[in-house]
Amino acid sequence: SLALGLTQQHSLLPAIPSSPMPATQPPPTPPAPTVAARQLDELLADLGQMQSKLAAVGQSAGAPVRPEPSLDHMLGGLTRDLQELGITAAPAAVCAACHKPIAGKMFTALGEAWHPEHFTCARCGQELGGQPFFERGGRAYCEEDYHQAFSPRCAYCAGPIREKVLTAMDQTWHPEHFFCTHCGKVFGDDGFHERDGKPYCRQDFMALFAPKCQGCERPLTDNYLSALQGVWHPECFVCADCLCSFASGSFFELEGRPYCELHFHQRQGSVCHGCGRPVTGRCITAAGRKYHPEHFICAYCLGRLHKGTFREHGDKMYCQACHEKLFL
Repeated sequence: SLALGLTQQHSLLPAIPSSPMPATQPPPTPPAPTVAARQLDELLADLGQMQSKLAAVGQSAGAPVRPEPSLDHMLGGLTRDLQELGITAAPAAVCAACHKPIAGKMFTALGEAWHPEHFTCARCGQELGGQPFFERGGRAYCEEDYHQAFSPRCAYCAGPIREKVLTAMDQTWHPEHFFCTHCGKVFGDDGFHERDGKPYCRQDFMALFAPKCQGCERPLTDNYLSALQGVWHPECFVCADCLCSFASGSFFELEGRPYCELHFHQRQGSVCHGCGRPVTGRCITAAGRKYHPEHFICAYCLGRLHKGTFREHGDKMYCQACHEKLFL
């Protein structure tokens, strides 16, 4: 029985370790990076709103506002606190405008990162996030300011040309603004003609500026002749009486009009009364008419007459002998 009791007593004694070991707890698990980033964004927003509200309340009350810690100082303290908790809040990028870390929303453009409110038009300052923009020299511009500053100008309306550009006469134009100065029609396949720096359609240019034919007074558009101090359509340069062209290439002028040889001499009264052809050489004038010497003959015997030895009866000439024989 004694052995049994000792055994029972031994079994009831607590086990004592050979050396003491302090009690330890497992280390806390840091939150996931995505959760930390979201918490940091929320804290930043709350700090910014708090600072704005405090400043507004102080100004409206007229009381001096106790200087508050700057936002950068508050952010620095927040970063240290997060680091002590084992959370590393590294910024996603640095803003190309203000050169400060971007911890919240970020806009990427032109190969740089920006705070959304700092990516603005270089000319008017308008925020460009969510709308089209244009780049020039590494700077961003809204659509309106880009066209006003850099697009070519229309020579007619002086406005910027945003789409199709028409180049003519060393200038740029809106296609719908390049039209005939006289009639206002937009030019077609015939092209245009220029006069004094202004464009004209072919029809109006010819009507206004082309030389006029001396014969028909219509504009000359193709081949023409120069004669009598004027220009003519080839088909209009004809005898003013018979309207025949000058086959020989020569003509006679009378009072600024062209005539063939026959009608020129007729108008001049230098046509032979005997043969009806022009008298161009020696001429005999009798009874107000002109004759070739060989055609000044007696109408009856056909003998040559001599001036002062002929007789006239009706419109014919006779030698003295024939005249006496026939009429005396």
